[in-house]
Amino acid sequence: MSSEHEASGEAAAAPSRTLRADAERNRARLVEAARSVFAENGIESPLENIAERAGVGIATLYRRFPTREELIAATYEAKLAEIADITEEASRAPDAWTGFRDCIEHFCATQAENQGFTSAVIMTLPVPAEVSVHRERLRKSLAALVQRAQEEGTLRDDFVLEDIALLLMATGAILGVTREAAPHAWRRLLAYQLEAFRAPGDPADPLPTAPTAMQLRRASEAHRARVRQTHRTPSTP
Repeated sequence: MSSEHEASGEAAAAPSRTLRADAERNRARLVEAARSVFAENGIESPLENIAERAGVGIATLYRRFPTREELIAATYEAKLAEIADITEEASRAPDAWTGFRDCIEHFCATQAENQGFTSAVIMTLPVPAEVSVHRERLRKSLAALVQRAQEEGTLRDDFVLEDIALLLMATGAILGVTREAAPHAWRRLLAYQLEAFRAPGDPADPLPTAPTAMQLRRASEAHRARVRQTHRTPSTP
C-alpha cells in the first residue's frame, strides 16, 4: 500500500475511534445519571431527567438504551453482582440463621439507600444475559441458605423464597412513607418479620427502637403531600 493510502486509512480510522470513545463516554454518563436518579426517585423516573443529568439529549439516551428495561439492567448489574456475592458468602457461614438474617438485613438496608432497588431485583421483565447470571447466582445461594437454616431447625419449615419478595415489597412500602421522617422505622418491621420467620421456640432477638408518634405523624403528612402533588402534576407519557 502506498504512503498516501496508508495516510488516508489512518485518517478514516481516527474519527471512527473518536466516535466509539464518545459513545462509550455517553453510555457511562447515562448509567451513572440513571443510578443516581433511580436511587433518589425510583425506576419510574422520567428518562428526560436522566438525560439532562447526564448532559446529553434524550435521543442519545434512546440510541444507547432503546428501552427503559435495558437502562435499568445496566444500572443495577453491579449491585446485583454485589448482593449475589454477599449471599454466596452468607450461604457458607457456620451459622445458617446468622447468614440468613444478615443477608435479609443487607437487602433491606440497600432498599433504604436506593429507591429503585426493590423493583430492579423483583421485576420479571427480560434482562441481558449477564444480569440473568447474577440473578440466578442470587437465587441459588438464597435457596441453599434457606435449606441449611431449615435443616438446622432455626428457620420455619414452610418458609419459601417468595417470602423474601413479599418482605421486600412490604419494606419498600414502609420506606415510601417513612424514608424522610422516620428513616429507621423499617428496621423494627424487619425485626418482627425475622421473628415470624424463625422456627417456633427459637429465642427472639431484641427489637430495634420504634419510631416516635411525632415521626409517624410527620411521615403521614409528608406522604399525603406527595400524593396531592402527584394528583396535581400531569403524568409523563
